[in-house]
Amino acid sequence: MTLHRLLISAAHKSSGKTTLSVGLCAAFQMQGKTVQPFKKGPDYIDPMWLSRACGRDCHNLDFYTMQHDEMLATLEHYSEGSDLSIIEGNKGLYDGLDVDGSNSNAALAQLTRTPVILVINVQGVTRGIAPLILGYQSFEPDINIAGVILNQIRGRRHESKLRAVIEHYTDVPVLGAVYHNPALQIDERHLGLIPSNESHEADNKVAQIGRLIAEQVELDKLAQIAATAPPLSAHSFPGCQTAETSGGNVRIAVARDAAFGFYYPQDFEALEAAGANLLFFDTLQDTHLPDCDALFIGGGFPEAHMQALADNQLLRANIFDAIENGMPAYAECGGLMYLTRRILWGDQSHEMVGVIPADTRMYKTPQGRGYIQLTERAKHLWPSHPETPDPHIIPGHEFHYSALENTGALDFAYRVVRGIGIDGQNDGIVHKNLLANYAHLRDTSANHWTQRFVEFIRNSVSSVTE
Repeated sequence: MTLHRLLISAAHKSSGKTTLSVGLCAAFQMQGKTVQPFKKGPDYIDPMWLSRACGRDCHNLDFYTMQHDEMLATLEHYSEGSDLSIIEGNKGLYDGLDVDGSNSNAALAQLTRTPVILVINVQGVTRGIAPLILGYQSFEPDINIAGVILNQIRGRRHESKLRAVIEHYTDVPVLGAVYHNPALQIDERHLGLIPSNESHEADNKVAQIGRLIAEQVELDKLAQIAATAPPLSAHSFPGCQTAETSGGNVRIAVARDAAFGFYYPQDFEALEAAGANLLFFDTLQDTHLPDCDALFIGGGFPEAHMQALADNQLLRANIFDAIENGMPAYAECGGLMYLTRRILWGDQSHEMVGVIPADTRMYKTPQGRGYIQLTERAKHLWPSHPETPDPHIIPGHEFHYSALENTGALDFAYRVVRGIGIDGQNDGIVHKNLLANYAHLRDTSANHWTQRFVEFIRNSVSSVTE
């Protein structure tokens, strides 16, 4: 399969790679190209900005939760109909969990046979740029570092020195020189960039970044490099059981607004393929749930909107009653926080839904961060292997600055093998037909949770109507 593509990586974290990737997507879009974005690893916020820039959903490529064939199939499937695919890496080119780099950005470039564009933050650097580039080239010679983009340049003399050194000592072309400019900054908070679903000026910001990048980066040369990526072998895209073969549709109300926006687009597709009609609602504005059979509240930043969430008393009461009356519900991280009694942050305290007998307290440092592993407990409402005695490892990720306190008696769906979860040992609070965890799960071959959730809803609806 012929697929023009680039992997945008960096020498190290905080090099400006995300802003550059967003700007490249927007700049190519302004040229009339159809750009398909991807993001390496588990992430919601960067993909939101990339999706805004491209007008197409960004999809994640993650060694931890996906098989190699699954990653290649995802890249190929969603790139169909695009002129160019841009994969944004995470952290530095060679950074990763393992010493051998088996899940690094370089490993992704090698797996997908994609040319790498290295973003380098050059603040305080001149001649030292040469050994850095030469070291990155020689560390894994099979990686095609096809060019560099110099970021955070402070003046014309700085740029000319860098270009002269790179040209003299290396064979790597400089494809862009991006000057320090506050207009290229996207505001941040404790989990990274402010999500684009919270930014009223997101589209204007993306357009501004796109224009600045277009002026300072050689887009035509980048497009030429992307066209040199070798063809990929066709891989079958994994699908889910359709509603026609599984017994009819169910209606799932999904919270999607400024407070809750952390969802994987493929999970929505998997829910629909399994037989779900998704009905989106706004926890900040809507006073009642849509007419639905179940509820899904994903992650987000409820703490940043806790006053508005608390003020919407009618919706909070409606959700409380629905769950207490047995409506199937699933919540992750921010959704879990919203369903507790209250959120406490500094000297502020605001009432939430209250269906989970616990309070949520915000901290200044992460209380759970990184990849996790779970196994299911007997209390799980929709287990993956109910007949299998051996524990099935479920991969996921967590990133939360909050923890639960003042908890009542709780039942749990998961044992934490790696990670923190609720208390370091357990995750997945079970209350009636609600499952709520700090873990973020993704529907992949390792854990087809969407099919099981839809079937659980379908069975719950059937038992009520019989």
